[in-house]
Amino acid sequence: MKLTWFGHSAFRVDIDGATVLIDPFIDNPTFQGDREAAFRGATHVVLTHGHDDHTGSTVEICESTGATLIANFELCNHLAGFGVEEMSPMNTGGNVDFGPFSVAFVPAWHSSGTVIDGKPVYLGNPCGIVLMAPGEKTLLHMGDTDIFSDMALINEIYAPKIGIVPIGDRFTMGPKLAAMACTRFFNFETAIPCHYGTFPALHGTAEDFVARMQDTPTGVTIPERGDAIEL
Repeated sequence: MKLTWFGHSAFRVDIDGATVLIDPFIDNPTFQGDREAAFRGATHVVLTHGHDDHTGSTVEICESTGATLIANFELCNHLAGFGVEEMSPMNTGGNVDFGPFSVAFVPAWHSSGTVIDGKPVYLGNPCGIVLMAPGEKTLLHMGDTDIFSDMALINEIYAPKIGIVPIGDRFTMGPKLAAMACTRFFNFETAIPCHYGTFPALHGTAEDFVARMQDTPTGVTIPERGDAIEL
């Protein structure tokens, strides 16, 4: 598995037979690379929830690559209205086989929506994403979430070894709660922090998270934005 972080919560996952983009907010303020190269060859886009800093460039990516959108039912219907044609709606509890990989949606404690013409639009429940592929370690992208005790059940069911963990605080867990979630409820081999440093309001830092994860069995990896790493 090759994993590329584009800043914020946007990731590219390259596995045998598929290229999956998760929450492709490619145009976030911290990404300085080639935006078209970032999503070139995408086969699927998976969204955790409907906030604009997560849906990002989904419509452009799906239209330019023919990628299939995987998201909750309401979010799929919403983005279909903006031109997305290929989609596979899901919700929590579901597990769908897409050939080279399968996806399960799990709960996240957050919200989901956007604003159109000054009016709020509800876009389904927020989710975390479990991505499973033959011969690869199971990956959990938590989405935007607070800590909650049923994370232990997610670990029991799916046993993810790679955890993508929001640490920015204010809208999600900060470093303290993120480290508590990783060590109390999961058995990650690798934790990758995200959703920090993009905007001034997100004051949680990777350094704080790393410090809190010391002396635990979980290694912390902080990718350079735009550089693929092997996992």
